[in-house]
Amino acid sequence: MSLTPNGSPVEATGIEHIDGLYSYALVLTRNRSEAEDLLQETYVRALGAMGSLRTGSNVKSWLFTILRNIWFYQLRQQRVAKLVAMDGEESAMDIAEIGKDPYTFYVSRMEHEQVREAIQQLPLDFREVILLREFEELSYQEIATILDCPAGTVMSRLARARAKLRTLLSAVILARDFVRKETRE
Repeated sequence: MSLTPNGSPVEATGIEHIDGLYSYALVLTRNRSEAEDLLQETYVRALGAMGSLRTGSNVKSWLFTILRNIWFYQLRQQRVAKLVAMDGEESAMDIAEIGKDPYTFYVSRMEHEQVREAIQQLPLDFREVILLREFEELSYQEIATILDCPAGTVMSRLARARAKLRTLLSAVILARDFVRKETRE
């Protein structure tokens, strides 16, 4: 087991969750710079409160909750100040793996891009549960804790999010197939 400079276990700092937290911050903010700031603030607050974390606590769920609470606080501050939100940069959810075959790599990249675009079209409540369940592999109860809602609500949102994604992606596939058919004729 590795130790940090102050002698606490590395796992206790939650650094192994940084990629997942960053992805979640991107989903919430839709802006790389804001996501990085949100992630940094999350770790600053978490490290300051690490001493109050009970032994055996779920550090991952705790960090996601801190991140979401900071984001909500920032949203409230923006509303109070009546700031106009500006469109952010595109999401960095590039999860395609490089294969040996260039065609396979291209198809995989296109499919991942279509899924990413479909997820971005979902309402925030749906994007959150999809990301936390499918990408971060959190349990329904962990997601319920992070979102501060009942597990049944999480399951309902997830079912509706998956159905909406199915509809969005089906439309993309039908459009793609139609274009292929038209170009052959």
